[in-house]
Amino acid sequence: MRELVRTNDAVLISAIEALLNGARIAHMVVDQNMSVMEGSIGIFPRRILVGEDQIHAARRLLQDAGFGNELRPPID
Repeated sequence: MRELVRTNDAVLISAIEALLNGARIAHMVVDQNMSVMEGSIGIFPRRILVGEDQIHAARRLLQDAGFGNELRPPID
């Protein structure tokens, strides 16, 4: 799995998840339970991960939807 987005913005995460679900791109949101450790104040960012085989499609989808500035830099 590769990191697609890292953010503290819960609304942004929901929007990106909706896009990925609509495109049937498998993904996982990690670090959601860190809020228990931080006292639910939103310090630790959540990460959206996508499989290697779908990372390019996911990046293109988010760029086309206007979320290109939220993407993590590509590794390849």
